[in-house]
Amino acid sequence: MNLRSSIRAGFLSGFINLFVVLLGLTTLLGGLIQGWFDLSSGVAGAWFLILGIAFWGGTAAARSVIDKRWSSISSSGLFAGVAHGFIMGTSVMGLRGLVDHGVEVRKWLVQLTPSAVDALSVGSTPFVCGVIMFAIIAGASIAGALISFAAEKYEWGASVRGFFSSARDRMMAWPTTQRISSHERFQPALIGISIVLLLLAPLGLGRYWNYTLGTVGIYVILGLGLNIVVGYAGLLDLGYVAFFAIGAYTVALLTAPMPHAIEMSFWPVVIIGVVIAAISGVLLGIPVLRMRGDYLAIVTLAFGEIIRILSRSEVLADFAGGPRGIRAVAGPRLFGLNLSSGMHFMYLIFLGIVLVVFITNRLKHSRVGRAWAAMREDEDVAEAMGIHTLRYKLLAFAIGAAFAGLSGVIFASRNKFTGPEDFTLMVSINVLCLVIIGGMGSTPGVIAGALVLKGLPEILRELDDYRMLVFGALLVLMMIVRPEGIWPSARRKMELHEELGHHSD
Repeated sequence: MNLRSSIRAGFLSGFINLFVVLLGLTTLLGGLIQGWFDLSSGVAGAWFLILGIAFWGGTAAARSVIDKRWSSISSSGLFAGVAHGFIMGTSVMGLRGLVDHGVEVRKWLVQLTPSAVDALSVGSTPFVCGVIMFAIIAGASIAGALISFAAEKYEWGASVRGFFSSARDRMMAWPTTQRISSHERFQPALIGISIVLLLLAPLGLGRYWNYTLGTVGIYVILGLGLNIVVGYAGLLDLGYVAFFAIGAYTVALLTAPMPHAIEMSFWPVVIIGVVIAAISGVLLGIPVLRMRGDYLAIVTLAFGEIIRILSRSEVLADFAGGPRGIRAVAGPRLFGLNLSSGMHFMYLIFLGIVLVVFITNRLKHSRVGRAWAAMREDEDVAEAMGIHTLRYKLLAFAIGAAFAGLSGVIFASRNKFTGPEDFTLMVSINVLCLVIIGGMGSTPGVIAGALVLKGLPEILRELDDYRMLVFGALLVLMMIVRPEGIWPSARRKMELHEELGHHSD
């Protein structure tokens, strides 16, 4: 039995569960279920989500077992449950203790209302609620491991999976460069559940959380665009924020009453912004893409700084607003209705994410995606095999820049303002970090990375001076425990473990 993998799966699911609790998703789901079924409390909804993640952790631990026996499977689920239960049990015990001692937990974590803490602790004392949480999560993890094993071994598992067989067969019939792994087979179901939750979430979230999650969604689009450049084509771009700025300034100049009073409609400007950003990516790529590695990173970094300095220059103040920026950027309208609220932009951002994910996945499993993979592995060998590397590099830059332009258009329109301070080097660094931490080359990894890197700092915002210290410590821990990323692609995970194996030899 792979004990280390089982414990790692337990810790990973435990951290995910803790993040879900701190973000307030258990409170949201509990409230929705309470309203739908006319329940007196939201305990059922909160525990449904917590135990679901614990169950998933047990299935992940079961897949890591080498010796496929009942005893080994149950032991792996137990070890994963112990790791998961330790994180959640001690965390809930600490929260309960703080609340009992009169500490205002909501001063730091606004979503942890007294009712939410009561739902997590089942109204018990700190020690008792910690033990209960520990035991229940360990049991859910073992159940997940055993059911996962039974689904693989016995015919009833095959019959349950047969319900999804047609969709899975179509998915597996798509051209691919690698065998579809077991966790990828469940992606359609996970995507479906996520879509339903995302469609319902804006209705129950307040203005603050709609804005915060909207920012996370914008960074998801940015991350998916940079993932094409860095994760698929293997090109290090540190000036990615330039294309983000180009999209934002395009919508601002064409829709705002000042400085040019063009005042176009939002929807055609979306297309114009995406096209201009893509053209900018090609124009940048033509002279610089013959460079590689650090040299390419330095040149792209300089391009991003040039765009930022020009945007704040007094020389261009009459054209682009200069340091003051551009105000009164127009929002979308549909059939005469103004769609500029935070809830409306949440749906617009969600639509953009779906479109970008669809395009990204189709490219990944196409001839273009295979050419990018060959370039990333060894550019010289790829060129020797007849791949026109410069053409495919330009295509990667153009598509990545187009996605950044789309996110810039949405960003400026939502804020009704754009200025040079929104497009600093740290934006490029943050997007690159979320791609690496989430998992290079992985679409779910980019989404997970955006949630961690943009959602978690909002949760820790009330810690003021200690916020970045805690955030940095979490990044260091992530790089040590799981260097391949939160949700890596199968190819990336295999490559990294091979490299680590060579180094250890």
